[in-house]
This record gives sequence, C-alpha cells and structure tokens, in this order.
Amino acid sequence: MNAPSADGPAQGGPVGPGARLHPWSRYVALGDSFTEGVGDPEPRSPGGLRGWADRVAEELSAGHDDFAYANLAVRGRLLHQILDEQVGPALALKPDLITLNAGGNDLIFRRSDPDKLAVRMDAGVQLLASTGATVVLFAGPDWGATPVLGRTRAKVAIFNENLRTIAARHDAVIADLWALRQLTHPQMWDPDRLHFSPLGQHTIAIMVLNTLNVPHTLEPMTPKDLPGRTWREARTDDIIWAREHLFPWVLQRLKQGISDDGRHAKRPDPGPVFGAWMPPGTFVGNDPTATN
Repeated sequence: MNAPSADGPAQGGPVGPGARLHPWSRYVALGDSFTEGVGDPEPRSPGGLRGWADRVAEELSAGHDDFAYANLAVRGRLLHQILDEQVGPALALKPDLITLNAGGNDLIFRRSDPDKLAVRMDAGVQLLASTGATVVLFAGPDWGATPVLGRTRAKVAIFNENLRTIAARHDAVIADLWALRQLTHPQMWDPDRLHFSPLGQHTIAIMVLNTLNVPHTLEPMTPKDLPGRTWREARTDDIIWAREHLFPWVLQRLKQGISDDGRHAKRPDPGPVFGAWMPPGTFVGNDPTATN
C-alpha cells in the first residue's frame, strides 16, 4: 500500500520527539551493498556498517517499544539472487514495512536488459505487496557525471521508469535517488564512487522518511564548498579511481559469478534497533529521544 500519513504534519520532516508517529512495527530491508550500508562504517553496528536503512530504522523505532528491524541485504547480489535468497525469509518475518533495492549490479557490471530485469522485479514486488505490507522501491541514482559508470545512465533511467510502473501496479512507494540532486555532490559518495558516504547515507535516510511521510529528527547536512579543480586534476583523479576502485570491483564481480561467496545478511533476525550488541542508553549519532 502507499505510505499512510502519520498523525501530525502532512509530510515528513524534522519535528520534536513527541510527534514521531507511524503505523509500522516490523521493518525488513532487502537488497545489496546499498542497503547493507557499505561506505558507512560504524563498529557498533552489526557487520560494522550503519547505512541509510539503519538510520531509517533508528527513527522509526523511537517511541515504538515493539518496533523490530531486520536487514537481509548482502553486497554484490544480482537482482535474481536478491529475489531468490531474500524474499522468502523476509515473508517469514511477517513485516509490515519492506524496502527493496535490486538491479544495480546487473546494470553496472552485467549490462543487463532493464526491461528483462523489470519482469523479474515485478513478480517479486507482487509477492511482497500481496502481504499487505508497505513496499518501498528505489529508483537508481544518476551516474551521468561519473566516468565509465555514466555509460549506464540510459539503462538506469529506463529501469527507473519500469520501477514506477511496477510501483503503480502494486501500490508500492518509490524512493527516488535520481531526483535527489544532493547526491551529485562528491562528498555524498565513498572514495570508490560506487557507494555512498556517511553523509550520503544520511541524506538518503531523510529522503526515505520524507517519502513515507514520517516526521523525524534528522536535519539536512550541507557539505562545505570544495575548492575548484582544474580539468587536468579532475582527469587525474578519474584515472586513479578507475585503477584503485572500479577495475578491481569489476574483476571481482566477473570472477564471483553467481557462486556462493560466504556472505550473509548483517541482521537476519528481526529485533530492536538497539539490541544486545549495543549497551542500553547508547545511540549511534544524535539521540532522537533527547530533549534540550
């Protein structure tokens, strides 16, 4: 179903702790490295990563003692692997809120057909939506200004339009990374230019919460202006990035194929956002329950 409005403001946005209301009690996140949180290291989080999904769950859990969160995402997974490996376990957890991202690795590293990917995605979303849970899908980001990855821009755009059709068909919600133009700023990205930095993850979490019409305590973080670079300096950085990050990543994906690489979900079981792995009373970042 489409995101219901929370009591209070008509749209999500920063509010006081007393106004954080929403209808969900069990959130399950599905996907690849984007949802796992790669690029946003946090030693106190499961798997050593935080990411936008954890940040969203932190806000959703505030004021909801019975709220539970599981993250089944595994880095490097292709769309069919995500659907085959994660949808069944997700359904078994009986969530009422599901986020699903898939297809990015197919488009970037396999040059897959976005229309064929959409056919498989449609079947998966239909299954998830049939439970009555709110399903959130992600329109991919605009890599147009990124060397090499920019060549996938047209396919990403086509896949995004297919996702909008799928969302309309199954009453799902679109979280639009393409329209989130703040992500064009270099500080939003990890040095590998494939994953988002902590600032980027924070910005995405704000967008997701706003898309769900959930009042929250997150504040936009405006990056400092960076000094201008010459054309030669920018191209030198591109060469270094391709040698140190892009080419090794592509080779890894080609060697990996679809074999089991031993990677597992960081939060396979639903539980409190701040569970036994984090001492009571601690909070990663600013405590949303704190009052000034």
